[in-house]
Amino acid sequence: MHLPLPLLAVLLSLGTRAARGSSDPGLPFMEYLDQEDLVCLKWGFDDLQGNITFQLVVNTTGWVGFGFSPNGGMQGSDMVMGGLNSSGTYFADYHATGKTMPLVDQQQSYTLLSLNENDGQTTMTFQRAIQSCDEQDFHITAQAIKLIYAYGLTDKISYHGVRRGTKEVNLLNHRPRSSHSHLKFLNATVHNITVPASHTYYHCKVMKLPALDTKHHVYMFEPVIEHADLVHHMLLYRCPSFVTQVYDKPCYMGDVGDACYSVVAGWGLGGGLFQLPENVGIPVGGDDSHTHYRLEIHYNNVKMETGRTDSSGLRLYYRPVQPGQLDVGILTTGLVPLGHLDYSIPPKAPQFHTYGVCNTSLFSQLLNPLPDLHVFAVLLHTHLTGSQVRVGHYRGGKQIDFLGLNDNYKFELQEIVSLGNIKTIKEGDEIAVECTYNTSSRTSVTKMGLASTDEMCLAFLLYYPEIPIGSCISHPNTTHPSVDASYKASEGSSMPDQDDIAAYEGLLKSIPQIQVVSTDNHKFASYQNGTVRNMMKTPAVTCQNTSASVALRVSWIVNAVGIILFLFQVAGM
Repeated sequence: MHLPLPLLAVLLSLGTRAARGSSDPGLPFMEYLDQEDLVCLKWGFDDLQGNITFQLVVNTTGWVGFGFSPNGGMQGSDMVMGGLNSSGTYFADYHATGKTMPLVDQQQSYTLLSLNENDGQTTMTFQRAIQSCDEQDFHITAQAIKLIYAYGLTDKISYHGVRRGTKEVNLLNHRPRSSHSHLKFLNATVHNITVPASHTYYHCKVMKLPALDTKHHVYMFEPVIEHADLVHHMLLYRCPSFVTQVYDKPCYMGDVGDACYSVVAGWGLGGGLFQLPENVGIPVGGDDSHTHYRLEIHYNNVKMETGRTDSSGLRLYYRPVQPGQLDVGILTTGLVPLGHLDYSIPPKAPQFHTYGVCNTSLFSQLLNPLPDLHVFAVLLHTHLTGSQVRVGHYRGGKQIDFLGLNDNYKFELQEIVSLGNIKTIKEGDEIAVECTYNTSSRTSVTKMGLASTDEMCLAFLLYYPEIPIGSCISHPNTTHPSVDASYKASEGSSMPDQDDIAAYEGLLKSIPQIQVVSTDNHKFASYQNGTVRNMMKTPAVTCQNTSASVALRVSWIVNAVGIILFLFQVAGM
């Protein structure tokens, strides 16, 4: 058994990776921002009211840049750039207004601590206040932030070309990777399957994993991707007991494996290796050793190429269950197509909101008693027109929190986001998933569906302790008398105006919502008259000056991001 290169790179953090900079207890966190491990970021902080220190190590002797972006691109970003030339060090705080040379900030909020070049690398260490109130600076909060980097080969700061990238990281709630000396893993992969010359193709492999005599926990998983330009997402589902036959063929052809929809692990575009908290794990083996699993891979063959084969999949790292550890479950929430019900997002809409609701009171019809569910990670998902996803948490009919929040959703960055604190769902609580779409560039309606050009609105919640309920989703009852279920906007003509779009959005929100809750073994509970409650505004960062001079300090309100993972069979990514 040999270690895969991505994981090997993680495990060598005390060896090869540590050579990028000496060990510093003040900088305990580390992430590589690129796929080739050429750009390393370390950071650390004492408390949320103080300073945060960064150390950027890049394989170049030219200029280096690092910053924060609202959407993963240049526009609206806050950054620093620096380097070492024949005259000494240079360093400054910048902001970008577009795809042009960034502008120097009027107030320099970053302090350079050190900058040196050694063995072909540039190491730049700098500091700023976490709660900066400079309008030209990006607010660092408890949410995941899109980090950007760029660098040059010389000290003349100019266009970076391909030497740039983006990675979403939760700086304030980062969970450092732990090392493991005796790694054991299970592979769930396809082998040399032919990808047809179609834009969207779903391939499913129903299999049994190697038997484990006793119960174990999957504590970490990573993608094994042969063709990054083809693979859009991968999901591994646990099958109900009546699925007993293996097969390897296209998905959703009416096979019994279509009944497998309890998600075990998954990967989405832009994601990578994911490690669970130490006190939990995904159960495998023992009494479940005879369980079948279904691997689903969504191939996005944009160029419609023929003759291409693929052998991608997921690798699951496992270990014996430790005393006190709890099983992890995954709850799929959001808006999912149901039977014949139609949902059309109109074209030419700068902002169109959809809603999926979940009332956990329905759980008692399938499970009693219901424990408190402690949510610790989230994966939010839409397709190409999605611009914002928010997950409201309600108790007693009033919103008490956001379980997930991304005001600048980016299709290419679908990473699982870990929470720094736990969100607790109690029986009777309600969840609402709001997705915002921008269809300004489209001339025909967008449907809810499987293709990348269709849309989805999902939030996958990772929680403990596990219960046998896999999904809690809804769909507006578009057969309601007040709805024209055949609503369409014709191509190029008879486009709806903005008042029509707003009225249609409001109607879909106000009509009864059909809610469906399902268990791992195909038991269902439903409710025909669900309600979409109003969602509060995204909490804003509020600044207060505590001194009339020098550094500003911030009093801010932000809820940590929360919850989960992967995808539902009927609404694969």
